[in-house]
Amino acid sequence: MKMLWNNFKVAFAMYSKIPMPMADWNKENMKYTFCFFPFIGLVIGALSYLVGWAGGKFGFNPSFVSAVLVLVPVMVTGGIHVDGLLDTSDALSSWQERERRLEILKDSHAGAFAVITACAFFLIWYGAYSQLWTDRRALLIMALGFMVSRCLSGISVMMFPKARKDGTVAEFSRKAEDMIVRNVLIVYLGILLAVMIWIQPVMGILAFGTAVLVFLYYHYKAMKYFGGITGDLAGYFLCLCEVGMAVVLAVVSVFI
Repeated sequence: MKMLWNNFKVAFAMYSKIPMPMADWNKENMKYTFCFFPFIGLVIGALSYLVGWAGGKFGFNPSFVSAVLVLVPVMVTGGIHVDGLLDTSDALSSWQERERRLEILKDSHAGAFAVITACAFFLIWYGAYSQLWTDRRALLIMALGFMVSRCLSGISVMMFPKARKDGTVAEFSRKAEDMIVRNVLIVYLGILLAVMIWIQPVMGILAFGTAVLVFLYYHYKAMKYFGGITGDLAGYFLCLCEVGMAVVLAVVSVFI
């Protein structure tokens, strides 16, 4: 139990801003880290649903509620995945050779395309939340979507080729029990899909299907342009996956 607790602490210390007790980042404490990665999504989803509920309960302005909902994932994670989205946008927009793209991913400076992507990303989130937050079923499915994206991201870390032998993704992958973690994440996905369908079948299937399609797109882009995945690319996927689900739910909720 102590070992699992340490894996839990490492997952939250790495991928969230939630204060955690110290744990050594050794192989023993990183074997099952990605089994706990989706629980950060559970925290984001629970807070998002709570914000939506409070907005309706106390009559807050819809624009204010939507803005808070957009910021919830950033506040919980510290924006670590958005950083990956912006770095990847700069790299893809450079149209350079593969090695140069990988260098751009490591560059701490934000280029013009990163700024444009950030503006578009948050604007799309705001628009999607403005439409879906008043539909409790859509908001609840979106809350579960934060776990779905992290399950798929964890599977990619376990299974996809790595673009570099160093870096966070390669380090976690080397120290993880690949098959066990992958199988646990697949079980999570099965449970999440069942719950999403139970909440509302059409919205649940479309949201989950969107996540899978973005996952396949992520694999294609990573293999074609980078020769594998990195931590930045995993963040790029996570952001696209979640905003994609939000847009689909915003549209579908109008008709259901």
